[in-house]
Amino acid sequence: MTNRDVHLPVAAQPTVDSIVDYTQRAEEGGYDCAWLPETWGRDGVTVLTAMAERTAEIDIGSSILNTYSRSPALLGQTAATLQEVSDGRFRLGLGPSGPVVIENWHGMEYGNPLRRTRETVEIVRQVLSGETVDYDGDDFQLSGFRLRCEAPDPQPPVEVTGMGPKAVELAGRFADGWHGIMLTPDGMADRIEDIKRGADLGDRDPDEVQVTAGVTCCALEDADRARELARQHVAFYVGGMGTFYRDALERQGYDAAGEIHDAWQAGDRERALELVDETVLEDLCAFGDPETARERLERYEAVDGIDAVAVSFPRGADEDEIRRTMDAVAPDA
Repeated sequence: MTNRDVHLPVAAQPTVDSIVDYTQRAEEGGYDCAWLPETWGRDGVTVLTAMAERTAEIDIGSSILNTYSRSPALLGQTAATLQEVSDGRFRLGLGPSGPVVIENWHGMEYGNPLRRTRETVEIVRQVLSGETVDYDGDDFQLSGFRLRCEAPDPQPPVEVTGMGPKAVELAGRFADGWHGIMLTPDGMADRIEDIKRGADLGDRDPDEVQVTAGVTCCALEDADRARELARQHVAFYVGGMGTFYRDALERQGYDAAGEIHDAWQAGDRERALELVDETVLEDLCAFGDPETARERLERYEAVDGIDAVAVSFPRGADEDEIRRTMDAVAPDA
């Protein structure tokens, strides 16, 4: 059975309490895990702590903490602490993010993202083991320290993000899970083959790698409003968030992705929105009235190899629209 998670919104949320309220609502609705990304608003660790302390059963996860702004050792300490605070419900999601965030926001050089991710995963696992950390890598060299608190038992899983085939292959080789976004059901199936190839290279069982598909979802009685929110979301991510999402769509055969990106970068937002046609929307998002949105979400759950579908929300959706969507597609709905 495929789990149904929720990928919490962070854009323009008025308070930490509002994000925690979403988490509590997700717990009441039967969602399996509440994932929180860290972008350039509130820091993820503080909010995850509040989420953990004010829930009892739902898993709590960082859908992405980037591998540049915190050291691998600190990420390991953070995972150990959040596992303690959540009574064993924490899942650590890591990823390199992209140069738009790492260079423009954090002011750090973005380079060798695959190597950095692999080394970070390996170091975090050493930290979580409670043993002395000795690591001699290309990006990191550590020696002689270990946690001065009890190591978490069980250790939280370490999961990674990634868009391209090599990044996903790396997840299959080294990580406990992989999170894919901006992928159609067919696109997810292709990336699952990368997971299998990586698992084979790492002499692992691919079933050991938890595969989570993040799907933009908007379920409203006003189906036209749901469609437009989904369209705006796709245009923003393909056009305004670097080249990763553009490249991911082009790999899946959507040639218009390059035009969407170029129009957005040129400041022609109206043209970018026009280029997000019905084919792209229907293949990529679960939107419409509640029944239609549920049917579109179930297409992902039918893909062999997907362990969980994480419901996410268009960045332009207001609090009421987020709540209505979350309730409409909740496992217990």
